[in-house]
Amino acid sequence: MRRQLRPLSRLLFAAETLYPGYFALVMATGALSIALYLLRHEALARTLFALNVVAYGVLCTLLLVRCVCFRARIAADLIDYARAPGFFTLVAATCVLGTDIAVTTGLDQLAKLFWGAGIALWIVVMYSFFAAVVTRVDKPNLESGINGAWLIAAVATQSVAVLGGTLAPSFAAPAVPLFFCLIMYLIGAMLYLSIITLIFYRLTFIRLTSATFTPPYWINMGAVAITTLAGATLMPRAVLSPLLHDLLPFLEGFTLFFWAAATWWIPLLLILMVWRHAVMRYPFRYEPQYWGMAFPLAMYTTGTLRLAEALRLDFLMAIPRAFVWLAALVWLIVFGGMLQALVAASGDETPAPRTHLAGLTRGRVSGRK
Repeated sequence: MRRQLRPLSRLLFAAETLYPGYFALVMATGALSIALYLLRHEALARTLFALNVVAYGVLCTLLLVRCVCFRARIAADLIDYARAPGFFTLVAATCVLGTDIAVTTGLDQLAKLFWGAGIALWIVVMYSFFAAVVTRVDKPNLESGINGAWLIAAVATQSVAVLGGTLAPSFAAPAVPLFFCLIMYLIGAMLYLSIITLIFYRLTFIRLTSATFTPPYWINMGAVAITTLAGATLMPRAVLSPLLHDLLPFLEGFTLFFWAAATWWIPLLLILMVWRHAVMRYPFRYEPQYWGMAFPLAMYTTGTLRLAEALRLDFLMAIPRAFVWLAALVWLIVFGGMLQALVAASGDETPAPRTHLAGLTRGRVSGRK
């Protein structure tokens, strides 16, 4: 009976301890798949797409089990300043996968379902998160309360704009979804500019240790990379919307500004990674947060490619053609670390999860003994 119950126990434990930001795996894989497809590496893109569908399904299953059996853990995560921003990866993953579906398969109707789900999730997560942190009584200081993961709020918002902008031509009245996407683009920009100010202050005026410089700080770049993609997706749609046509010069300049910001972040983040691991000797071991590093690199590739197309800057195409392989290398390293961690975990005894099902399981096992 013990062997029969162990898979259930492992499933419950995995659901109970699920890191809220684990959907960054889907974000990183989807962004890389889209980049590879746009650069005509279609076989690799479709392989990643298929893998991503499986990953999204597994994570959604674990999240559903967590919602049913471990509501207290979700409530605790929601008011945790470090873990709560991870819930935004569910929104971004849903929309990135929807964009991957639209780009690589052309199944726009299916992609529209993902867009609708992404919008609904955005409303729930956005207002649940900010309501929870604003009304929390015992708030942390800036040093422990803010990190790069907070910028996933901007990423999630821009992911809705990207998917909607991609699908807009398939609507009977494209000006309506394009207006909505423009608003989301501007909200995402507002969130980035607000949050990055606090993060920049934290990095420059508060002591930074190798332990506190975590991979989600790469979202400093990833958030503006996806903002670039959102703007570059809307630019060609100006012919479908009089409002976008009138705002096109603003949209071009504002989007180029965000691309410049994303480009500026890359050397600094690389320097800080070298400082963390080579100078400070911080060990490199897999943790789900490393998907927060893989995603920005893939998104910068896609965002630069779309920007070069939208502004007809052919010389910029050299960047995504080379950068995509760096993004792929980082993805492979993080994916390999994840597989190694999963294999190692499979050989360990899983602690009994704290749920009524766990009590039932333990009782049956004890009875067997």
